Amino acid sequence: MASKKKLYQCHPGRQLAEIETFRTRQKTRREPADPASLERGVRQLLADKISGNLVGLWLLVPEHLRLGTWDLLTQWSQSPAPAAPHLALQLVHEAAWCVTGLRQSRTLSQKGFEVLNGLPFVASDQAIHDLLEAQAVAEAESLQVNLGWLRRARGHFQGSLLAIDPHRLHSQSKRLMPRFRQDLQSRPCQVAQGFFCLDAETHQPLCFSLSSSSVSVSQATPPLLRLASSILNPQDARPLVLADTEHYTEALFHPTFHPSPFDLIVPMPNSQAVRKSLQPIPPTDFQPRWAGWATTHRPFHFKEDPTTPYCQRVERSGEVLDQCSYPAFLATRYRDEVEDLALHFPQRWPIEEFFNLYPSMGWQRAGTLNLNVRYGQMFLALLAQTACHQLRQRWGDPYSSWDAGHLASSLFRGIDGDIRISHDTIRVTLYNVPQAQQLKKHYEDLPQILIQENINPCIPWLFGYKLDFRFK
Repeated sequence: MASKKKLYQCHPGRQLAEIETFRTRQKTRREPADPASLERGVRQLLADKISGNLVGLWLLVPEHLRLGTWDLLTQWSQSPAPAAPHLALQLVHEAAWCVTGLRQSRTLSQKGFEVLNGLPFVASDQAIHDLLEAQAVAEAESLQVNLGWLRRARGHFQGSLLAIDPHRLHSQSKRLMPRFRQDLQSRPCQVAQGFFCLDAETHQPLCFSLSSSSVSVSQATPPLLRLASSILNPQDARPLVLADTEHYTEALFHPTFHPSPFDLIVPMPNSQAVRKSLQPIPPTDFQPRWAGWATTHRPFHFKEDPTTPYCQRVERSGEVLDQCSYPAFLATRYRDEVEDLALHFPQRWPIEEFFNLYPSMGWQRAGTLNLNVRYGQMFLALLAQTACHQLRQRWGDPYSSWDAGHLASSLFRGIDGDIRISHDTIRVTLYNVPQAQQLKKHYEDLPQILIQENINPCIPWLFGYKLDFRFK
């Protein structure tokens, strides 16, 4: 042993060559992925029994059954490879687990993670990349609409008040691209741009779009709202879309909202030109609503398009006229100004909270700017967020207020347990679970609970097995 250690010390290049050879073998290793091999491997792992700290992820399985996740993944990953939807399910669970690096992704095996996806192995990075590369952007957009219909049917959206906002994801790509600058104090950087639409009342994401850093808000917003319209299909009522100052552009207002089923309200910038245009408004035009707050409205048009009228709403905050502030908002048409300014527009803030709660699920940084790869990743992360939301609703407080990272560290990778097979049922035992009594009513005797909800308890990606939980 000592001589071998000494040999490595004398020949460090030989050691590095052996390490490189091992890595090459790992990359070129191929696991059988035909249906019979997958089922045989999973059954063998279950027969051997599994112990680990990732059994908390199995709590997402009933939420997948309620949501119809497997059907969505099968439709999205249309491929002759039978393992494709299983690989997609692995990405969904990686997003729920908030995997942030290679070290974490390489320690997933032998803890029940691979069996959860209906696989006897953890798929390699190359296999995942090939899966995402094969999917087109249009397919991910179509699946977003299908997911939105399912969520709307489950009451995840109210659909009357929406918030839109861009979300820039920092990228270390070596591609040449326009750099984005958040403000005058920050340094320009490379970004991938995500544009999100959120239901402002339920705080749940409706849909998203993705683009390179060169696409402007005016270009990205119309396709985003067409996606939202496909999901909500508003007929009589016109939902109100809340935006920020970045959306104050004539290009966005004119071509987008005349044929659109939505109304739009945008805060106008606090620029010298806007302040100067508000000065001629007589104080008597403002209608006092309560102490220190009054409102008014008047017609507005852009200089380049004087024939198209819009509605400008102005609020006056303060009692002394010389010390009052006059925030202004531009809307596509007149609506109740008190209701919109005092009640509706403050509800735009949940979209900022959403970006703080869920970035670690895959919306924190962009490892690649290959749009179909990124679109697939973000759609699967949206599926994970949906399943986690249903889980939070079932559990209640304090889980409903935790961010994605806290939920993953405390529950999905913080609970010890074991997994074993009993006849046609996979039994998952969880040890020392916080608030176990609260969870028992949702998970013990799970097949009967699902049957009462008119849901088939047989898990399609686990070859028809049922699932049950025990808490100790």
